[in-house]
Amino acid sequence: MTSDQIILFGLFAALFALLIWGRWRYDIVAFGALLAGVVLGVVNPDDAFSGFGHPATIIVALVLVVSSGLVNAGVVQLITRKVVDKSRSLGGHITLMGGVGAVLSGFINNVAALALLMPVDIQTARKAKRAPGLSLMPLSFATILGGMVTLIGTPPNIIISSIRQDELGTSFGMFDFTPVGAVTALAGMAFVALVGWRLIPSRATQKDPVDALQDTSVYLAELSVPEGNDIIGQRLSALDDLATTSDVSILGLIRDGTRRYGSSRSARLKADDILVLEADPDGLEEFRSAAGLAYTSSDRREIIEGETDGLTLTEAVVPRDARIADTTVQAVGLHWRQRSVLVGISRRGRRITRNLRRVRIMAGDILLLLTPADAGQQVIRWLGCLPLAERGLSVTQQNKAWLAVAIFGGAVLAATIGLLPLSIGLGLVVLGYVVTGIVPLRELYDQIEWPVVVLLGSLIPLGDALNDSGGTELLASQLVGLTGSLPVWAILAILMALTMTLSDVLNNTATAIVAAPVGIEIANRLDAAPDAFLMAVAVGASSAFLTPIGHKNNTLILGPGGYRFGDYWRMGLPLELIVISVSVPMILLVWPV
Repeated sequence: MTSDQIILFGLFAALFALLIWGRWRYDIVAFGALLAGVVLGVVNPDDAFSGFGHPATIIVALVLVVSSGLVNAGVVQLITRKVVDKSRSLGGHITLMGGVGAVLSGFINNVAALALLMPVDIQTARKAKRAPGLSLMPLSFATILGGMVTLIGTPPNIIISSIRQDELGTSFGMFDFTPVGAVTALAGMAFVALVGWRLIPSRATQKDPVDALQDTSVYLAELSVPEGNDIIGQRLSALDDLATTSDVSILGLIRDGTRRYGSSRSARLKADDILVLEADPDGLEEFRSAAGLAYTSSDRREIIEGETDGLTLTEAVVPRDARIADTTVQAVGLHWRQRSVLVGISRRGRRITRNLRRVRIMAGDILLLLTPADAGQQVIRWLGCLPLAERGLSVTQQNKAWLAVAIFGGAVLAATIGLLPLSIGLGLVVLGYVVTGIVPLRELYDQIEWPVVVLLGSLIPLGDALNDSGGTELLASQLVGLTGSLPVWAILAILMALTMTLSDVLNNTATAIVAAPVGIEIANRLDAAPDAFLMAVAVGASSAFLTPIGHKNNTLILGPGGYRFGDYWRMGLPLELIVISVSVPMILLVWPV
């Protein structure tokens, strides 16, 4: 190996290790790796930021805005309102919801598709008096499968198409992925609907983590004692009768940042003391109002005080890239920035009982927030979370639904027949949505998932550097050497399985950037057509079913479904085997080597 290859392999090894560790967000890790590559001399400084203007990066950003426009116009809600039926059998519900999710994921970002359908699925489960855990994992897997069907369904397809353009001179078309992707998705959906949901652990199928929080009065809350309050100078135990009347449990007292336990019962209250309570929202507000307490400390009280008479409970799930993920409520400043209070957390079905303002929020957590009336959705959006309540599906511009479909459909048609490049077509869609008010101009850039843009912009130059240094050729030669004289179908299956394994623990975009050039090089060494190998990488990169960290959709359902890390492989492993067994013959049929 050359020195450049050694450095690049070392960088990618460190990159993958940090992504799996998850201590720092993936975009920061990727950007740090890019800068390290420049400093170490393996990435040309003139090319360092070329990835941010790469067509794949632009298309991914545009797809996110288009997805938002279709949601704003009420297109998705017109469909989902027709499928909510509590009397439908579980298998029928999973088939219908999964089918809708798969179709939507072919044309909008699959994370957006799940975010829209998840509240519908949870609401239907509650009406049918069954646990959401029975249907959320099948829904997540269905939206992942649906992303395989078109070019814009998932970022790996866009990446692979762009790599084909760079290496072979032409990109894949909008529906080139459809023959293989559609058959694979149908086979996967059949398994999920008929057998897969039966493999979900019973622990996740017998309870609703959100309802468990709502129904059992287990919100941990904190109220402060304002200056001039009548209870100043009284013992904490003097509030016991009022607490009993309000159905509130007084757990302790925080003074000067230190929590006091047993001795706090006899402590005399001072201004700015914080009472630690356990209560439901109604009881909490009753107790707060009767005792004249406040939701925040004195230096910030004037910001929220006008809102405390109109509070509502709002439920939200935390994605990996949320503002609050991997930080604390105290650090985010939820009290004074959004006039809201965190009153409960559910983590994989378990209750959190530590000081809430200092608990580090994790991806997949369910947050229960007390927010000003009619501001719940705004607060959730600011935090970067996703709503779990049915009100999260309100239609904002239903009269523009068909206009949004027409604009988007026209662009897809133009790209399909070669009239316009896909990136230009999607750009025109975004422009049309802004001009017609489907996507408000003030919200335009809020719809772009900037961490993904930074990830792509950082990894594309690193992938190019690995290819230019001969590293990709080296990996391909090793893989061909290990597979020996195996037939092409077996090599395709092995390449797909290896890509799946990477995608289960890494971001699927990072997996596609590394694996696609290797697939092309393997094809060159076997003197075969490269398209079959690129399709194998596309299917493998989109098949992250074994863990909650391989795909954001799996992370989103972790808390609401009451799942644990080890629950996914039970349905995911046989599903991945089915994907390989179905897609490899289809690839060879549609894309002969």
